Amino acid sequence: MSLDIQSLDIQCEELSDARWAELLPLLQQCQVVRLDDCGLTEARCKDISSALRVNPALAELNLRSNELGDVGVHCVLQGLQTPSCKIQKLSQVCSSLQNCCLTGAGCGVLSSTLRTLPTLQELHLSDNLLGDAGLQLLCEGLLDPQCRLEKLQLEYCSLSAASCEPLASVLRAKPDFKELTVSNNDINEAGVRVLCQGLKDSPCQLEALKLESCGVTSDNCRDLCGIVASKASLRELALGSNKLGDVGMAELCPGLLHPSSRLRTLWIWECGITAKGCGDLCRVLRAKESLKELSLAGNELGDEGARLLCETLLEPGCQLESLWVKSCSFTAACCSHFSSVLAQNRFLLELQISNNRLEDAGVRELCQGLGQPGSVLRVLWLADCDVSDSSCSSLAATLLANHSLRELDLSNNCLGDAGILQLVESVRQPGCLLEQLVLYDIYWSEEMEDRLQALEKDKPSLRVIS
Repeated sequence: MSLDIQSLDIQCEELSDARWAELLPLLQQCQVVRLDDCGLTEARCKDISSALRVNPALAELNLRSNELGDVGVHCVLQGLQTPSCKIQKLSQVCSSLQNCCLTGAGCGVLSSTLRTLPTLQELHLSDNLLGDAGLQLLCEGLLDPQCRLEKLQLEYCSLSAASCEPLASVLRAKPDFKELTVSNNDINEAGVRVLCQGLKDSPCQLEALKLESCGVTSDNCRDLCGIVASKASLRELALGSNKLGDVGMAELCPGLLHPSSRLRTLWIWECGITAKGCGDLCRVLRAKESLKELSLAGNELGDEGARLLCETLLEPGCQLESLWVKSCSFTAACCSHFSSVLAQNRFLLELQISNNRLEDAGVRELCQGLGQPGSVLRVLWLADCDVSDSSCSSLAATLLANHSLRELDLSNNCLGDAGILQLVESVRQPGCLLEQLVLYDIYWSEEMEDRLQALEKDKPSLRVIS
C-alpha cells in the first residue's frame, strides 16, 4: 500500500472493520482513491458515498474488481452527484468501475451521472455484463451536451453489433473523444464497419482504437485503412486476435503508409499473418519513423518472416523501439539476423522473442550481437526457447560485456545449478548492470536458492524473480 495526503492506493487487501474505519478519513480528502480488489461489497458503498460527498479534491476514483453490484454502484454515484461534492470543479476526473458486477440495469443511473459530471474524462467499465441494452442507456448519457468524456473502456461487456450504432452516434457527437476500447466483445464484421463509419463522420481527434478479439475480418481492414489515413491523431491501433490474414494486412498497409499517418503502436498478435503479410508490413516500418511499438506475437512468420523483419530493422527509416515476436515459429536459423540487429540497430530497446525454438545455438548467436559495443537493447525475453546450461557461459560473458541490458527473462528453460551459477557469478560483478533476472518455472537446489538470496542481498539494485 502507498498512501499520503493526496493518494490512497490499496490493492488486493481484505479490509477489516478496524482498517476500514482507519481509511474513511482519507477517502474524504485524497485526490486519488484506488481500492482495487479489496473485497468491497454493497455494504461498504454507503460509507464511500458519504465520504465522496465531502471530498473537495477527488480527481480519480478506482474501485476495480469489487463486488459492488448495481445497488452499490448506484450508491457510490449518488455521492458524486450531491451539490456539496466539488468534483465538478476539477479539470480532470477518472473513474474506474471495472469488474464491479455492474449490469445493464445499473446503466440508467450511470447515464444520469454522466450528465452531471462535466469534468469526467475517463470511464473504465470493462468486465461488467452491460449488454446491448445497458450500452444503449450509457450512450444516452454520453450524448448529453454536459458530458465531456474523452476515454471509454468497454472490454468484456457482452456487447454485440447492435451496440455499435449507439457508439457511432457518440463518436459523431463528441469532437473531444480520444480513446475507445471495445476489445473482447462479439461485434464482428458488421459492428466494426458501423464503428468505422462513425469515426469517418466524426470530427474527433481519436488517439487510440482497441478492437482486439472482436471478430474483425480482412474485409474490415479496408474500412480501418481509411480511418488510419484520415485520423492523423491516431497513435495506437490494437487488432490482436482477429482473422486479418495476409489479405487484411495488404488492405491495411496503404493507410499506415499514408503521409498523414503518425501511428506509434500497432498490436496485430495472433492475426493469421505469414511471411507474405510481414513483407507488406516491412514497407511500413521502412517508411514510418513514427512507428515505435509492434506486436506480431502468435503469427506464423517463420524464419523467412524473421529475415524480412531484421533486414528492415537495419534500414535507417525504421526506428522501432519495441518488437514482440513471441510464438512466431522461429528457429536458430534466424538468430544470425537478429544478432546483426542487436549489434547495429540504435533504436530497438525491447525484444520479446520467447516461445521460439532458438535452442543453444541460436542464443549463442544472439549473444554475439549483444556483446558488441554499440548494442542498446535494454529488455530481452528468452522464455521457453529450449535453452540449456550449455548456453549460460555465452550469456554470462555477455552480461559482463553488455552495458545496456537491464532485464533478462530465461523462464521455462532447461537450466540447472551449473548454468545458473555461471549467470550468478557474472551478475554479482560490479560491471554487470542487469537489474532484473526472471527465472520462472526453473528448478534448482537449496544451495542455489541460498546463493540467489545472497546475491540480492549483496546487490540491492538487482531483482531475481522466480
